[in-house]
Amino acid sequence: MSELSLAVIAKLLVTPGKGILAADESTTSIGKKLIKAGVQDSVENHRLYRELFFTAPGMEDYISGVIMYDETIRQIADDGTPFPKLLSGLGVIPGIKVDLGVKELDGSPQEKITIGLEGLDERLKEYYTLGSRFAKWRAVITIGEGIPTDNCIRLNMQTLAKYAKLCQLNQIVPIVEPEVLMDGNHTIQQCYEVTKKTLAVLFEELKLAEVDLSGLLLKPNMVIYSLEGDKVSSLAVAEQTIKCFEEVVPKEVAGIVFLSGGQSEVEACQNLNEIVKQGKHAPWRFTYSFGRGLQNSALAVWAGKAENVEKAQEAFLNRASLDSAASLGEYDSSLEIA
Repeated sequence: MSELSLAVIAKLLVTPGKGILAADESTTSIGKKLIKAGVQDSVENHRLYRELFFTAPGMEDYISGVIMYDETIRQIADDGTPFPKLLSGLGVIPGIKVDLGVKELDGSPQEKITIGLEGLDERLKEYYTLGSRFAKWRAVITIGEGIPTDNCIRLNMQTLAKYAKLCQLNQIVPIVEPEVLMDGNHTIQQCYEVTKKTLAVLFEELKLAEVDLSGLLLKPNMVIYSLEGDKVSSLAVAEQTIKCFEEVVPKEVAGIVFLSGGQSEVEACQNLNEIVKQGKHAPWRFTYSFGRGLQNSALAVWAGKAENVEKAQEAFLNRASLDSAASLGEYDSSLEIA
């Protein structure tokens, strides 16, 4: 893997029929997730939860790469194999989340700025030695009364560009994730306008930072309804998403890997499928980089019990196979029943 170019690794991550598993919840986030599922929050349970997915038989048929958290990339499987080595052995590319979360934006406490640039160069060098060949950084943009401000968008996109450049200097493919949140009651049209503006600023900053777009992946939100607003059809989501991207995303970008955000597993799958179908002539390959959209069913089945691991893995593989079909535009809701 080490001798492959950034462009080749980026293309491998969007191999047809495969997507990225976002297993990168922070220690705090995964703890809350486990507790909600009735599982004790402990480092060992974090490890067992990750291993459930990484050792699911045939997961490499649907998963091209896995984004891990700092805790996870240092952990080992039951047989003593470090997780990055385990994944690489399956032909799955190890990745790492490198941002350190968000803080309130000075002068606009409703908005957030992502932190983690300090010491990032050194951390990237270490993650490379641990086996990581791609990374992820998430910026969050909230739609609300008077927000997002131009300042919030600009600062977050400048930070994303600096992160992306540092990744490439360290031979790591950057995934840039500017997420316009579903939180609130805004319309899909408002989501379209904010997403378009955010992406336009992002690619301005990436150009200024001289980031090679052929060795970069975009992980955006879909242009979609809000959690408290009226839902619209998958076709409407697809049409608005494709229109937005065609206006502001350069064709040189290696691929677009969607986040599932606040969508249910089924919604994320349906919407991805329609985007792929409507965007069949687009210059980018579309696929998934789902966290909850790949893991929720499996977590509910597992519930922290060893005797449930096999059934939980089956639930994960079923979900992954459906997302795989959606990434090819071949998903049908009747498959959910099967």
